[in-house]
Amino acid sequence: MIKVEWFYWLCGIFFLLIALQVVNDRSNHKRIGSAAFCGILGLSFCYGTFVVHKQAPAWLLGIAVIGIAALAGAGFPGRGQERTTTPEQRARFADRFGNKLFLPALVIPVVAAIFGAWLAKVKLGNGKLLLEAGSATIIGLGVASILALAVGLILFRPRSPAVPLHEGRRLLEHIGWAAILPQMLATLGLLFTASGVGKAVGRVTDHLIPKGSLIAAVALYCIGMAIFTIIMGNAFAAFPVMTAAVGWPLLVQQFHGTPAVVFAVGMLAGFCGTLCTPMAANFNLVPAALLEMKDQYGPIKAQIPTAVPLLACNIVIMYIFAF
Repeated sequence: MIKVEWFYWLCGIFFLLIALQVVNDRSNHKRIGSAAFCGILGLSFCYGTFVVHKQAPAWLLGIAVIGIAALAGAGFPGRGQERTTTPEQRARFADRFGNKLFLPALVIPVVAAIFGAWLAKVKLGNGKLLLEAGSATIIGLGVASILALAVGLILFRPRSPAVPLHEGRRLLEHIGWAAILPQMLATLGLLFTASGVGKAVGRVTDHLIPKGSLIAAVALYCIGMAIFTIIMGNAFAAFPVMTAAVGWPLLVQQFHGTPAVVFAVGMLAGFCGTLCTPMAANFNLVPAALLEMKDQYGPIKAQIPTAVPLLACNIVIMYIFAF
């Protein structure tokens, strides 16, 4: 059986290698704190396996999360000197490879879809599933990323196998602490759910929805996903709260909706909220800063006319195809 832990360990090793690179980069004035940021993150990926199997205390992971948040608040990770191609070299590569440049990126969704739709049901000779139950999509994404890396290495033949690692570090330094924001917000959503916020929202919605009204329940779920995303900054954080309150008990259990369609479209409704909020800093405020826009809320103002009709479309799509 292929276990999802293997890919978490691979992520951990990646961040640990990045930490080693950063700590040896004397052009980075924040190299110690930056290396600590990546190192703690990498160790957390590996250590989490032992916490899940109750072989190690979980409070250490809590301290690690606080440490990462403190380092992010202090302005880490910083940037070092970039080791990448020049604009002229990139232009030559674009002329040489043309549309082949997109092949590694296309490998990822295709392979992930194969794993999620087909290999998730394949069983071994002993009757066990080939992929760990409930993790087919994540495993597919991990395998797809490895295959995309292999395709890129074969196709572009970089001067060193370490080039992908250097480019990964460069991108991570450009994105900064915002790279782990989705994971942090998703964890926040789980904490909200565990503390009963979802049930509290569910009790409130019981008084808002007319009994037996499917369209009202669908609209409430989609609009709620968008509003919670606007408040919390990320659809991954809003998802567990709204799903515990409306998505699962009403749309799936009461109205017998197809879970895959309900939750997929619900996430899309949440992303409509992402387009409208400064809380989604890595999508809306960071680009404005990078582009040196005079109006830091310019991206949000430009995206709202798309977000509102898109949210309405998601409500219609869920109502038609999920029931």
